[in-house]
Amino acid sequence: METLEPVLVRHPFLQGLPHEYIALLVGCASQARFDTGDFLFRMGEDASSFYLVRHGQVSLEWFSPDRGPVTIETIEQGDALGWSWLIPPYRWELDGRAQTPTLALAFDAVCLRGKLESDPKFGYEMYKRFAPVIASRLQAARLQVLDVHGVRA
Repeated sequence: METLEPVLVRHPFLQGLPHEYIALLVGCASQARFDTGDFLFRMGEDASSFYLVRHGQVSLEWFSPDRGPVTIETIEQGDALGWSWLIPPYRWELDGRAQTPTLALAFDAVCLRGKLESDPKFGYEMYKRFAPVIASRLQAARLQVLDVHGVRA
């Protein structure tokens, strides 16, 4: 059986991550496929995983009662998807929907949180990688909310 290690090593989000940390990630990783229109996750559900997109596009959506689904950001090949698994109460803040057939690496959140907590250096390395993702997504959401409500930034 072939390991996911070579796939993880090549993913842009993990570039430069020490080998021992890649080995820890492999133990929590699996491959996931989604067809166009499939939800990877829904707002309010348990954030039980995060994804590294290998191929395809996923829209992060917020539901507006006035406008229906509003796309906050489109995640593409090479991007990380999902940070709600890192922050209690571990619930998705948005919907994630495949816009094209999508192939991703899925990481079990409980497995990974345990490894991050038991190895603080690994935890810090991963948080350094997720902090820019969190900041970018919050900025995109802020701009989209301003747009929805007709406020100029």
